[in-house]
Amino acid sequence: MRAVVIRVSRATIEINGRNGDSMGQGLLVLLGVGPDDTEKEALYLADKCAKLRIFEDENGKMNKGLEDIGGKIMVVSNFTLYADCSRGRRPDFFGAAKPDQAIPLYEAFKSRLIEDGVEIICGEFGADMKIDHVNDGPVTLIMDTAEMMRNR
Repeated sequence: MRAVVIRVSRATIEINGRNGDSMGQGLLVLLGVGPDDTEKEALYLADKCAKLRIFEDENGKMNKGLEDIGGKIMVVSNFTLYADCSRGRRPDFFGAAKPDQAIPLYEAFKSRLIEDGVEIICGEFGADMKIDHVNDGPVTLIMDTAEMMRNR
């Protein structure tokens, strides 16, 4: 699985032209599922996101997590994280998992965040979404379970 994790001061989502939820300080997680991913990767990545300490303490150091600041996570499915841009000018998306595999893993990721005590806001898998956010810092992390789990 791949995630782009963005520390935000606020974020809102629009789904299929309808106003969705909004949040203050927290994380925006763009989540992609690959064809080799399993529930193991989904749970591992959710735990990592839930426990990241990337919010500043009183000394300006990244020592605080979501729980410390009362933050939320906005989770948005994003198959384009598996785009291959190596040939031509138009990316292909054959590296992304098909919906029948990706949806259950996306749901497992969200469920694990809730189990971890995180309040979440969600996009809708496969929907047309518009996300407005303010990147705080900016702090943006790229997480790939294939790399992360190999290096443990």
